[in-house]
This record gives sequence, C-alpha cells and structure tokens, in this order.
Amino acid sequence: MDEVFAESKKFFELPNSEKMKLLRNEKNRGYTPMLDEILDPENQVNGDYKEGYYIGVEVPTDDPQSNRPFYGPNQWPSEEVLPKWREVMEQYHREALRVAKSVARIIALALNLDADFFDRPEMLGDSIATLRLLHYEGGQKTGQVSNPSKGVYGAGAHSDYGLITLLATDDVVGLQICKDRNAQPQVWEYVAPVKGGFIVNLGDMLERWSNSLFRSTLHRVVLDGRERYSIAFFVEPSHDCVVECLPTCKSETNPPKFPPITCSAYLSQRYKDTHADLSTYGNGKA
Repeated sequence: MDEVFAESKKFFELPNSEKMKLLRNEKNRGYTPMLDEILDPENQVNGDYKEGYYIGVEVPTDDPQSNRPFYGPNQWPSEEVLPKWREVMEQYHREALRVAKSVARIIALALNLDADFFDRPEMLGDSIATLRLLHYEGGQKTGQVSNPSKGVYGAGAHSDYGLITLLATDDVVGLQICKDRNAQPQVWEYVAPVKGGFIVNLGDMLERWSNSLFRSTLHRVVLDGRERYSIAFFVEPSHDCVVECLPTCKSETNPPKFPPITCSAYLSQRYKDTHADLSTYGNGKA
C-alpha cells in the first residue's frame, strides 16, 4: 500500500503534458484530468477537483475478451519515466482482489447464502476489478477549498457502482458519508482516515442484489485546502452477470425493488453519465 501511494505521487507530479499522453481511452484506462468527472451535476458547479488514473483487468488486444467494454490492455507510463510503476500496480491489483473476495464471503454469509456465492465465474471469478489512483491538489495550486454551499467539491456526492469498493487513504481527512440519502436536509459526517487499512464502501449492485438490505454508501470528498491522495479499488462482477434480487432477500411482503440488469449495461451507463466526452480533449493526447 505504501509503495502504491509513493508511485502514485510520482505519477501525479509529472508535467501535465506527460500525463495527457496517457489520457483515458474509451475503455476507461489511463489518466483522468482535473474536472474530467462530475459526479453530482445537480449540486456541482464545475466538476471534481481531483485527477485520477484507472487500471483495470489486463487483457491483451489479441484476446477475444478484449472486445468487451471493461476488458483490454492498460495504459502504462514508460519504464524510463517510472521504472517500477507497472509492477507495483499489478501486484496491488492482485492483492486487493484477494481481500475483496474475502469481504464478499462475509457479505454472502450475512445474506444467508453459501460463503462462496460471489466466487463463481459469473460473479467475482471473472470480475471487472478496477484500481483507481486519486489525487486532490491542495488549495495553494488550484485556489480551491471545497465549499458545498457554492457547489465546489473534491468529489461530488455519489454512490459507487459495483459490489464493494476498498478505499485506502492517506492521513488527510476529506471523505464524508451520508447515512440517509432521503433525509431533508441530508446529514454529512466525516470518516476518519485509516492509514494502512481499508474503508469498505458498499456499491449499487449490492443494494440491488440485497433488495436494499445493504444500501450503497452515498459519499463525497470535502477538502480543507490540503493535498490528499487515495486509492480506490472498485469490485464489480463479470460483464454478463445479471444483477437481480437474491432469493434470500425477497418475500411476498418484500418484493424486488429493482429490475434485473446486466453488470456491463449498468456500468457503461454510469461511466457515460459522470465523465466528460473524450472528444472535448481534442488532440491533447498527441
């Protein structure tokens, strides 16, 4: 974890021209610039005051699986610029997925399912697991301190899309959660950073599977002007997995609240809704 934070810092300290060579592609792999994402358009003025880097499941282009929306080769900084970078990120991706599968077993037991329910190939056996490095620049660089009353956030309010997210943070406070999204007004509280540990966010697909027994965590990032780094590991099932109410989570008096949807369709729509159109960058990648 410490190595990933160190290597992440090295990447985000590169000149903008270097980072833009690795601008995210249509598979959502690579660099996302400041304000690329707007997670809460109703309440945000510009977009998220953060930059990021997506690393997904590595699938070579000559593999038929690479035609799937969330599979394909990753983009990597050159060895000359960042020699250990790829090795460190790939090792973390493997280890984080192992941890996520252990957490999923606990969730399965809590839902009265077999412990290995989420280990099946259509679930996490062939999962869409995405590592995302995040950097929130300090106020001295952007001139921005978060101000919810003016629609300025490090990251706008949102819930994550998949099963769970394993979030590692540095020791700078910033993450806020809202336990009841329907409350008026919403009550937001800070989550203390846990250095060396994971904060586990529950995602939308778990809410759909569990028929809202587990609710996805509404969260945002509100910054006090200090620079902040975090590492998010998003865990989603396979492309074709149909996310629908589990048999243990419905009854005559508690029918399914959500229609079935495939993981791929749900993710594609959510990414499209929250990220800038790549055409807006013109030839910035060249």
